[in-house]
Amino acid sequence: MKQQHEKQRKAVALISGGLDSMLAVKVIQEQGIHVEGVNFFTGFCVEGHTHAVRKKHKDKQKRNNALWVAEQLGIKLHIVDVVDEYKEILLNPVHGYGKNVNPCLDCKTFMVKKAVEWIKEHDFDFIITGEVVGQRPMSQRRESMPIVAKESGGDDLLVRPLSAKQLPPTLPEREGWVDREKLYDFSGRTRKPQMALAAQFAFKDYAQPAGGCCMLTDENYAVKLQDMWTNRPSRDYELDDIIILKMGRHFRMAPHLKIIIGREEGENNFMQGYKNQFVSIFPTSHLGALCLVDGEFKSAEGLNQALALVARYSQGKNSAEVTLSVRQMDGTEQEYTIAPMAADAIKKEWLI
Repeated sequence: MKQQHEKQRKAVALISGGLDSMLAVKVIQEQGIHVEGVNFFTGFCVEGHTHAVRKKHKDKQKRNNALWVAEQLGIKLHIVDVVDEYKEILLNPVHGYGKNVNPCLDCKTFMVKKAVEWIKEHDFDFIITGEVVGQRPMSQRRESMPIVAKESGGDDLLVRPLSAKQLPPTLPEREGWVDREKLYDFSGRTRKPQMALAAQFAFKDYAQPAGGCCMLTDENYAVKLQDMWTNRPSRDYELDDIIILKMGRHFRMAPHLKIIIGREEGENNFMQGYKNQFVSIFPTSHLGALCLVDGEFKSAEGLNQALALVARYSQGKNSAEVTLSVRQMDGTEQEYTIAPMAADAIKKEWLI
């Protein structure tokens, strides 16, 4: 039982926007501990762009789930940009990648390490996460969870409320800051215990269980990212690079040339914002998609193939000819008229 004069302990929670971190915070809040959240922005979360841009998601609520979760819990959320720092984790993961280009174990270790730095700077006592033993194949295996604690420097200050009883007691538990008996022993991939606990807390709306928002776990995105790395002199990247990989159909027409054709109105509108960073192509005689040119045309043949392909994805695809404009980054334009590419002429290897 806490004494009246006892110092109120403070915890920072890694908030992804998913159900698990939401529950972990609530469990600790129920013990009278002050909790604030931190969300580390790497640029690879789908919520930030794709769901907000694509028209097919128009019925999906447009929200940042991390911010929304913080609001539901009544806690302050600190969003920290780690785009540049995260590059080393993605490019050179000590523990390797998962099924795609997801460095999950290194990523979790990095996030907890940043949280350790955060609690030192802000005079907080410990860190909580929504991790569940056995839920994820890399970072949440029983044998990998101690690795995260040790390599991050989180060590004895890292509490996992949903699986605490499956793990050795940490300092906050041993010192009585947290009542271990009020923590849980969840394990495995089933989400039923979490959903039952959500109902107990009267949480009716939350991110899709087991959803995850990291694009690095998505096979299609991973292929595009690896293609970019393969066809550039360096694997380095900027935030714009990783955003554009989420947009449009990508056609690798040559090692030095890729074109990106918008799939729908929302993407076309979004891609308009990059017209001053890329040469762009767009139909003028028919409605059609905007195309961004990543690279350069080294021959008339390459330009004509790109024009014909963009024409193919316009409403003039069945016309004898389509007129298109090629816009340079300085705003100068030149028009071309060309026959749309026949469907059977599109090389399968072009589409990434």
